[in-house]
Amino acid sequence: MKWKADQIGGSHYKSLKIQPLEYALQNNLVIWEHAVVKYVSRWKTKGGIEDLRKARHYIDILIEREVG
Repeated sequence: MKWKADQIGGSHYKSLKIQPLEYALQNNLVIWEHAVVKYVSRWKTKGGIEDLRKARHYIDILIEREVG
């Protein structure tokens, strides 16, 4: 898959065995679920605590959508 080799803006996903987008596509995740996977996967190599906060934000969105 060409898109895996063309990461723009860093190499934080290239070190992963499965990239978050590939995982999301294979598992039919919606955008909010994909965002959680993405931010949790990269927090140590890119955004640090800010990425964990972003993941938490998307988890809050998921909870709100489920609870109503």
